[in-house]
Amino acid sequence: DVQLVESGGGSAQAGGSLKLSCVATAYTYCMAWFRQVPGKEREGVAVVEGGGATTYADFVEGRFSISREYAKYTLVLQMNTLLLEDTAAYYCAAGPAHRDSSGRWICPRAATAFTYWGQGTQVTVS
Repeated sequence: DVQLVESGGGSAQAGGSLKLSCVATAYTYCMAWFRQVPGKEREGVAVVEGGGATTYADFVEGRFSISREYAKYTLVLQMNTLLLEDTAAYYCAAGPAHRDSSGRWICPRAATAFTYWGQGTQVTVS
């Protein structure tokens, strides 16, 4: 199994920045950040594939940046221009790619498709 440990959460003012990190115990092709607020489903924030391709949710596009430090098995989420609605518990996720209908290997977008999860780190924007 792959263990994931997040860090970097905390409090920030609206318009400010925070940086989240997630250290994995092994390499996985797909890594992602999700977030969840009480009473709502976990939602995808950003995904990065093994080759470096990234995908963002519309609500963070242009404000957040996901990246990987391969040598350190580390996933990073740089969050800028924070909004009140960014307040949530943020989770690191990892798992394998799968083939789409055309046979290409792609990373999933749904939380249910990711195999490994961190414990979560709280981000509060005020």
